[in-house]
Amino acid sequence: MSAGRAQGFTYLAVLVLVATMGAVLAAFGELASHAAQREKERELLFVGHQFRQAIASYYRKEQRYPKSLGDLLEDKRYPMPVRHLRRIYPDPVTGSTDWGLVEAPEGGIMGVYSKSDEAPVKSGGFAYRDAAFERAAKYSQWRFAYVPHSPTGLSPSREGAKGG
Repeated sequence: MSAGRAQGFTYLAVLVLVATMGAVLAAFGELASHAAQREKERELLFVGHQFRQAIASYYRKEQRYPKSLGDLLEDKRYPMPVRHLRRIYPDPVTGSTDWGLVEAPEGGIMGVYSKSDEAPVKSGGFAYRDAAFERAAKYSQWRFAYVPHSPTGLSPSREGAKGG
């Protein structure tokens, strides 16, 4: 084999190696990105449930919905201030504390949702109370609302689907 052919073969081998490494790193980056998005989804579910529980606690005590998310932090109308929520959690998907608010028919806030239009990775395997999220095309359709007149406190759309 001549020296020129050997150099050409080595050059070709290096190109194949670089292309393979690039493909592997791209696949790893995609996997890492997916894992990060799944972690944000888990955090969004946790935070959403915290808001739903806080709104439920407020409603059971006051028989009305809070006027703002700040009402959930500290209610000083009682001898011992009542805290329904520890803090206004940031939205894990957007990083902002600017939540979308689900307005109650009789006034006040009955729930929250992310303002993100990103498509969720998770599309199944939700807990019963979040089963409506399976049809969601974006995170802003994940609504964490409390409905007091339903046996489970779920939104009316979930209550209707209970028998099916």
